[in-house]
Amino acid sequence: MITVYNHHHALHQGKLEMFRGQLVPCFEVPARADDVLQELQRRQLGEVLAPQDCGLAPLERIHSPRYLDFLAGAWAEWVALDPANAERDALPSVWPVRSFRSDVLPANFSARMGLFSMDAGTPLTSGTWAAAYAGACCAVTAAQMVSGGARSAFSLSRPPGHHAGADFFGGYCFLNNAAIAAQALRDAGMAKVAVLDIDYHHGNGTQAIFYDRADVFFASVHGDPHTEYPFYLGYADETGQGAGLGANLNLPLPRGTGFARWREALALALQRIALSGAQALVVSLGLDTFEGDPISGFQLRSEDYFRVGEDLAATGLPTVFVFEGGYAVNALGTNTVNVLEGYAQRA
Repeated sequence: MITVYNHHHALHQGKLEMFRGQLVPCFEVPARADDVLQELQRRQLGEVLAPQDCGLAPLERIHSPRYLDFLAGAWAEWVALDPANAERDALPSVWPVRSFRSDVLPANFSARMGLFSMDAGTPLTSGTWAAAYAGACCAVTAAQMVSGGARSAFSLSRPPGHHAGADFFGGYCFLNNAAIAAQALRDAGMAKVAVLDIDYHHGNGTQAIFYDRADVFFASVHGDPHTEYPFYLGYADETGQGAGLGANLNLPLPRGTGFARWREALALALQRIALSGAQALVVSLGLDTFEGDPISGFQLRSEDYFRVGEDLAATGLPTVFVFEGGYAVNALGTNTVNVLEGYAQRA
């Protein structure tokens, strides 16, 4: 298993996020990736490489130009408003909800923050763009390895990506690394690609990006959005539209679901992926399905993740793993590497 590691991920380190009406310390912290890297090295599970500089072109295949322009320059704008802002992160406070216009780009910075965001839990920091850009390059590099013949590769980066849409950030995510990887595989000549999201939280950004496309099949096993973030997407009746009708599968499960029931849903997702004719697989690898995760609600145990890896390997598809959520930091390295080790042993 080759790992492509973002050495710049710690440049993004939010101070506070809005969570259930309170400003609390961020759950998404640098230690998440650091712990995974340490466990990879301890078990000697393959080579760890730095990404190639991918440029903006792969990002522009997924994200809108005005959104990328905003992210790249947002911190400088924030500090220019008030030099004291250099000591505090930027959080959005106003949004263009139903009946408001989103086609006009406001001059006001706060208005643009709201235009390009979905929540107040995703602080933008001095290093957000550098960390997110390097993470996207990790995903592109891993995809290039797989399209070049590698059986698998792991993109280890943060901030995560699957909640980011074509023109918005949220859910700790700024650039959609899984979508960028899937598009890179398509651009390398693979006629059809599947994205499987096994994070506790539905990958709303990935779904929205590919919802009207037939060439990328999206499947997600996640907490029921009736009660779980991101709330407004991830229902079972969302099956795609236009050319993408039938190419979207959501398998929401209730809070408290254990491994046996969760694994049944995973098996159904993998069956549909096989029927889709995908030539490669991108896995949005969220580990917040763990029983000890502080902001999630499934009951998977550390030993279960070996079986998850084995099930993924049984597809026989070349696979790009993209690191997503997981906030029980002390167990995150073990759980992540259990998936990868189970996959490697079965593959």
